[in-house]
Amino acid sequence: MIALLPVLLTTGWVALLVAAPVLPGLAAAVVYGVGSFICHQLPERSFHFAGFQLPVCARCLGIYIGVSAGVAYVWMQAAGRRMAPALRPRTARGLAALAATPTLLTVALEATGVWSPSNLTRAIAGLPLGALVGLVVMSALATLHYDECVPPRPTAPKPPQRSI
Repeated sequence: MIALLPVLLTTGWVALLVAAPVLPGLAAAVVYGVGSFICHQLPERSFHFAGFQLPVCARCLGIYIGVSAGVAYVWMQAAGRRMAPALRPRTARGLAALAATPTLLTVALEATGVWSPSNLTRAIAGLPLGALVGLVVMSALATLHYDECVPPRPTAPKPPQRSI
């Protein structure tokens, strides 16, 4: 069965991102510092909470929420012993293209100056891409089998059988 740890980690990360404006000084600084490595943190493209900008932009937040949702979905399916059948590579590529389309579309329209989407639109566009990442990562984790990597425990030799 798939461990609960990825669900806790992804959900915890989203919670930290949203709570960062109200976290104590050092904790907030760490979250904002990590956010600065993974996001441009432009104020006009970010949500604000309690009067402060979140550590990542709206699109990144949507992607992270999607990852958390995808991870939680696979975990719940595994907990209920209902795993989806493996996808064929062509189907998986099609789903990846479909999931990335909203994000790519908003980025392209924004970059060309055709449209400036709202932060809510950016976040919603990131959800499918994040969900796909969560599904793929959790599905990959489910296929790892460490039993083969662990050497067998030594056992005591059995005493010879006595003949009667």
